[in-house]
Amino acid sequence: MRTANYLFLTLFIYLLGLSNLAIGAPKEVSRISGKVVDQSGTPVPFANVALIAVEGSGLVDGAVSDEDGAFVIESVKTAKVQLVVSSIGFSTFTSDSFELTPGTIKDMGSVQVEDEMTGLDEVTVKSTRPEIIIEPDKTVVNVEGTVMAEGSNALDVIGRSPGIYVDQDGIINLNGRAGVVVMINDRQTYMSANDLANFLRAMPAENIKSIEVINNPSARFDAEGSAGVINIRLKKNTVDGMFGNVQAGGQYNGFWAPIAGVSLNVKKGKWSSNADLNYNHYANLNELEIERNFDVAEGVSNFMQESDIKQRNKNLFFNGATNYEINENHNIGLNVQASDFDNKTTNPSFTEITTPGVVGTSYLDSYNDSKGGGNRFFANLHYGGNLDTLGTKLTSDFDFTRMNSNSESLLTTKNWNGENQADLQREKLNTLNDMYYNIFTAKVDLVKPIGKGTLETGVKGSWVKSDNNLDLTLAVEDGPFEPTPNSNHFIYHENVLAGYVSYKGKISDKLSYQAGFRGEHSNIEGNSVTLDQINTQKYFNLFPSAFIQQKVSDNYQIVYNANRRITRPNYRLLNPFVYYIDPLTTETGNPNLTPQYSNNFEMNHVVKGMYQFTLGYSETTDAFMQVFIQDDEERTTTTFTDNFDKTRNANFRAIVPVQLREWWGTTNMLQVNYNRYKSQIGDDYLDNAQTSFMVRTQHNINLPKGFKLELIGMYLGPQIWGQGEIEGFGWVDAGVTKSIMKDKLTIAVNGTDLFRTQVIRAKVDFADIDTSFRQYRSNQGVRFTLRYRFSKGESFRVSKNTGSTEERDRLN
Repeated sequence: MRTANYLFLTLFIYLLGLSNLAIGAPKEVSRISGKVVDQSGTPVPFANVALIAVEGSGLVDGAVSDEDGAFVIESVKTAKVQLVVSSIGFSTFTSDSFELTPGTIKDMGSVQVEDEMTGLDEVTVKSTRPEIIIEPDKTVVNVEGTVMAEGSNALDVIGRSPGIYVDQDGIINLNGRAGVVVMINDRQTYMSANDLANFLRAMPAENIKSIEVINNPSARFDAEGSAGVINIRLKKNTVDGMFGNVQAGGQYNGFWAPIAGVSLNVKKGKWSSNADLNYNHYANLNELEIERNFDVAEGVSNFMQESDIKQRNKNLFFNGATNYEINENHNIGLNVQASDFDNKTTNPSFTEITTPGVVGTSYLDSYNDSKGGGNRFFANLHYGGNLDTLGTKLTSDFDFTRMNSNSESLLTTKNWNGENQADLQREKLNTLNDMYYNIFTAKVDLVKPIGKGTLETGVKGSWVKSDNNLDLTLAVEDGPFEPTPNSNHFIYHENVLAGYVSYKGKISDKLSYQAGFRGEHSNIEGNSVTLDQINTQKYFNLFPSAFIQQKVSDNYQIVYNANRRITRPNYRLLNPFVYYIDPLTTETGNPNLTPQYSNNFEMNHVVKGMYQFTLGYSETTDAFMQVFIQDDEERTTTTFTDNFDKTRNANFRAIVPVQLREWWGTTNMLQVNYNRYKSQIGDDYLDNAQTSFMVRTQHNINLPKGFKLELIGMYLGPQIWGQGEIEGFGWVDAGVTKSIMKDKLTIAVNGTDLFRTQVIRAKVDFADIDTSFRQYRSNQGVRFTLRYRFSKGESFRVSKNTGSTEERDRLN
C-alpha cells in the first residue's frame, strides 16, 4: 500500500513540474484561428478544419470547430499551406495559400461555408483515427467520418473511448469505476444496464457524430452517477429533404444472431423529423466452472460445478423525434421511444460433491429454464427559446416513461449419492416475476450572460412508482406446487426535487473557471406488502462542483476539477426478494440499501492538444458492492448488494495518439488504478487493496484499393473487486471495411477475441468463503455488416433538444 501511495505522489509532483518546463519552452508556435459560419452567419460546430500543404497535398495540422464555430490550429511546422474546411451538408472551403512558419499568428476571421446542394456523401472526410478535443469539463471523441464508425456499433465505440472499459456483461466502467450515466443527445437513456447494452449493440456507429466523456459532471447534470457521464451525440439533420441509412448483418459465435436497422431524417419547411428502427439479436454461451470448499466438522467438503448457460436476447427499438421552429428564436419538439424485448436462458448445471465421513460421491443435477419479455414506452416534450440577443436561453422538458417486464423460470433439481441413483430426490421450483414502472420528470433550465461570464440555473422534479410481484412455488417429487415463504409483493415510491446554480467565466486570458452547486431532496418509500414492512428514507444533499482551466502555454494546458456525486440504489435491489440462480446459489434484495456518495478530484494535463496525462482520486462512502455470504451447514452461497463503509480509487491515465504514417494512425492508452475496499461484513472486517493497470492500443490503417483495417489489443492486469480477486487477461479484435458505389455501400467484417483469450478467472477467499470461478462467454466470433447510405436534398440545420436525466438508469 505504501508503494502505491508513493507512486501516485511521485506522479502528482511530476505532473505539476511539467508546467515549469512548458513555461520555459520557446514559444515558436504558429497559431491560425477563426470562426466557421454558414451563409446566414450562424456558427457551424464540429467542422473539420485542416492546414493542407500545397505541394504533396499532405495534412500539416488540423482541428475541429467548437460549438460556437470557433477553431484554433497550433503548429510548429514550416510549409506553404491552404486552410481547408469541410462539414457534412456544406461545400468544402479552400483558402488562398500562405506561408506557415514557426511563430506565425494569423486570424482567418469568419470562414463562410456554403450549402452543399448535392447531398452529404461528397463532403464526408475520412481520417484514420478519431479526433479528440479536450474541454474544461469533458473530452470529446469525434467519431463521424472515421474508420472507427464503420462496421461497429455504439457499444464498441464507447468501449474504445478514453478511460472506458466495457466488461463481458456490457457494463460500462469509467476510470476503473462502475456507475456511469449514459445519455443520448443530452437525454438520459432510462434503461437497465442489460437493456442499455442490448440497445447500444443495435445502434450503428454510423449514426454517431461524437462521444462526450465527462469524468466529473458540473452542477447542471443530475447528481446521479458516481463514476461520471457519457453523452452520445447523434448526427444532426443536415439535408433539406431526406437522408439516412439501412443496415443488415449478424454475428456468429457458435450461435447466429442477426441485426438490422434503418435510420431516416426528413425536413420540410419548419418541420424536421427523424426516426430509427433497430432490431438486435444477441446470443452467447457462458461456460462457467465453480469450485467451492466448505468447512464441516469432519474436514472440508468440496463442490465442483460446471454450467453451460445459453442466453438469447431479442430487442426491437424505435426512436422518433420531430421539431417545429415557431420562429428563429423558439422551437418545440417531441421525442417518442418504444421497445419490445424478450429473452430466453437455459442453465444446465452438474455438481460433484465430496464430503469427509460420507462414503461415495454425491451428485447434483439441475436445469433452470427461464424466459421473459416486456415493453417500454418513453415520451419527451421539449421547448427551447432564445429570449434576447445577448445569449439568454430557456429550455424545458417533460418526460414520461412506462415499462412492463415479466419473467418465468422453472428450476428442476435432482440429487443422489453413489452411482446407482437409488436415493435420487427431485424437486421443482417455479418463479413468476411481474414488474412495471411509471416515471414522470419535469425540468426547466435558464442560461443568462451576467457580467463577464454566464449563469446557468434550473429546477427539476421526478416522480417514480414501481410495482414488483414475485411468486415462488415448490413441488417435491410428484407432489403439487405449494407457495414458499420467499414470495413477495413490493411497491416503491420515489420523489426527488432538485435545483442548481452555476457560473462560468474568465479570470484572465490564461485562466477560466466554472463553479456551482446542486441541491436535491429525496423522499423514498419501499413497501413490502407480503411482509407488511415499510422502509422510508428522506434526505437533502448539496453537490458542489468546480472547474479551473489553466493555459500554461500555447502547447500546454491543465484542467482541475472536483465534485460530489450520489448513486441511488436500483429499484429492484431494494426489493427483499429471493431469486434462485441454481440450487446452490441465491440472490436476494436489500431493503436497507442506502445511496452511495463520492467525492471526486481530477487534474488533467493536455500537451499540444492531443496528449493527455490525468491524475484522479475518488473516495466513496456507503459504496455498493456485491457481497458473498456462505452457509457452511446448508453448503449454499447467497449474494446481495450491500453498502461498504468506504472505497478509495486513485488513478493515472495517459493517452498518446501517434500518426505513424499518413495511412496509419494509432491511439494508445495506459491506465493505472489503486483501489482499496474497507467494510465490516458480518463478523469479519474487509480491508483489501491493490494496484492494477489497463493497456489498450488501437491501430487504424488505410489499405490499398479502399480497404481499411482496424486492430485493437487490450490487457487488464490482476485486480480486486470487493471480496473478489480477478486474474489478468487480454484479447485482440480486428475489423476490415470496404466502401463501394461512391461510399454509399459499406461492407464490414469484424472478428472479436481472435485468440480466445478473454477468459475470466476469479476467486473469493475471505472469512469462511473459499470459492474460485472460471468463465468464458463465447466472445470469439465474427460479425458481418452491410450498410447503405442514401441522401437527397439541400442543407439545413435543426435545433438541439435536451431531456431530463436520471431515473430509468436504475431499472435494473
